[in-house]
Amino acid sequence: MRHVPARAARRQPVSHDPALVKSVWLGPGEVAGLTQLARTRLPAGAVTRAHAHPDMTELFIVLEGRLRACIDGRVLMLAAGDCLVLEPGERHALENRGPADVDLIHFGLAPATAGRPGETGL
Repeated sequence: MRHVPARAARRQPVSHDPALVKSVWLGPGEVAGLTQLARTRLPAGAVTRAHAHPDMTELFIVLEGRLRACIDGRVLMLAAGDCLVLEPGERHALENRGPADVDLIHFGLAPATAGRPGETGL
């Protein structure tokens, strides 16, 4: 068992967009297969640089706001409660075109642990 209080989350810049700051609860090597578990607020007008992660599956859960996601030329609109799963190598950018902040939880999984058939968790 491990408890990581919100106040213990490490604030650090997003690697591909240093102007954005994320709060990291868990980083690489702290939980098997997990590359990180973090929360980020995208202020109104924020756009992340298009990028891909060749070495992880990335998941986003929108807590508040509306998010525009551009993935390999496709555009998706996400709202609070929506989940987005990006496979390794999918080029993506996230945009907040709304008037309010977008609040996201995001985490990465090493490919060996992502999508194991038959495993359902809870």
